[in-house]
Amino acid sequence: MYSVTQEIQVRYAETDQMGIVYHANYLVWFELGRTQLIDSLGFSYASMEKDHISAPVIDLTASYKKPVRYGEKPTIKTWVEAYDGLRVTYGYLIENESHDTCVEGQTVHVCVRKDSFQPILLRKHLPELHEAYEKVKKR
Repeated sequence: MYSVTQEIQVRYAETDQMGIVYHANYLVWFELGRTQLIDSLGFSYASMEKDHISAPVIDLTASYKKPVRYGEKPTIKTWVEAYDGLRVTYGYLIENESHDTCVEGQTVHVCVRKDSFQPILLRKHLPELHEAYEKVKKR
C-alpha cells in the first residue's frame, strides 16, 4: 500500500490547558498528510484551485486512542483508502514516538467546480490525477 509519513512538531498553541493536543488540531494534521500525499503523486491543491476545482470534505471520522502532548513529535501516515472516480477516501494514522496509535481517521472528499459546487469526474477533468489514485488506492 502506498503511503506517506510526516513528522509533526506539536506546538504549544495546539494544546489545551492540560498540555494535550486539542482534538480539532488532528483534523489540521490530516490536511497536512493529505496535502503531502497529493504532492508526492505530482499534483497540488494550488494547481487544482487554478483550474477552478475544489475538493471539500463531505465526511470524516476520527477515533482518539491516546493523547498527544506538547513537546512530543508524532507522525502521521496517510494513504488513499478508497477511490471510485468521484469520491476519494483518505486514511490517517497518527502515532507517538513510541509507535503507539494515538488517532485513526478518514476523510471523504469529492471534487467540485468552485463556482457551482457541482461534482466532477476526475477521469474527465483531471485524468492524470485519476490514474494516480487508481494506482495507489488500497486494494
